[in-house]
Amino acid sequence: MTEEKNLAARFEEHREHLRGVAMRILGSKTEADDAVQEAWLHLSAADTSAVKSLGGFLTVIVARICLDQLRAKKKRREDELERHEDAAPLVDDARANPETDLAFADSVGLALLVVLETLEPAERVAFVLHDMFDLPFDDIAPIVQRTPAATRQLASRARRRVRGAPPELDPDRTRQKEIVSAFIAASKGGDFTGLLAVLDENVVFHADAVAVKSGGLPEVRGADAVATSFLFRATGVRPAIFDGKIGAVWDQEGTPRVALRFTITNGKISALAITMDPASLRDFDWDYV
Repeated sequence: MTEEKNLAARFEEHREHLRGVAMRILGSKTEADDAVQEAWLHLSAADTSAVKSLGGFLTVIVARICLDQLRAKKKRREDELERHEDAAPLVDDARANPETDLAFADSVGLALLVVLETLEPAERVAFVLHDMFDLPFDDIAPIVQRTPAATRQLASRARRRVRGAPPELDPDRTRQKEIVSAFIAASKGGDFTGLLAVLDENVVFHADAVAVKSGGLPEVRGADAVATSFLFRATGVRPAIFDGKIGAVWDQEGTPRVALRFTITNGKISALAITMDPASLRDFDWDYV
């Protein structure tokens, strides 16, 4: 009993810090308090004999709880939007505590909270933990299940959005984005003529080993063959920029699962390649445009 009391006392020493972390990740004092309480339950059931830094250990626990909450909330909203596409904007009842949440908004800045709400869950966690609490990327990486390099890129993308500075597209890239967007739209809609309109007649398509295992061909040549391969295929794919070039990405909760690279010559797609290998995708520095 004495040991439990000692652990509880040590937990209380870190409570305010943990609440601050949770509030900035979740954007709600009520949800933050719930996350901190859940962290205590995790701690009370854990073996802490090998823990060197209780504060760091608890910060990781709270961050993981918050990340799970953000992902669950995002999934609920997506499900609701699918059921009520024409409904009024949703209000999350779990955050309906106007007095405490308004006070929190005043303390961190309402504009910042609004921007944070637009981030993917993993981006938000990486940004808050690194930029607001100075946690190293090596420590954040296991929380968001990325490599340290990929975690750095998550925070970088979030930072650009917070600063209101998305990747700039020069005139050539703007045109490239239009071509890629037309390709995606034609692919989704099964528009064979539309695909031919943006493909060079000698276009070459390459697929990585994972894509081939999923049923694709390693190489396809010629506009007709490539167009046929992509009929009704690009569902969920959106234009993105990575490695300084326009491409397209399909992601799950901020993690890219499929990436398309395009080579555009004289206003036509002359080559494209699909990457589905998780190891290759993990370290992409990318952002939607």
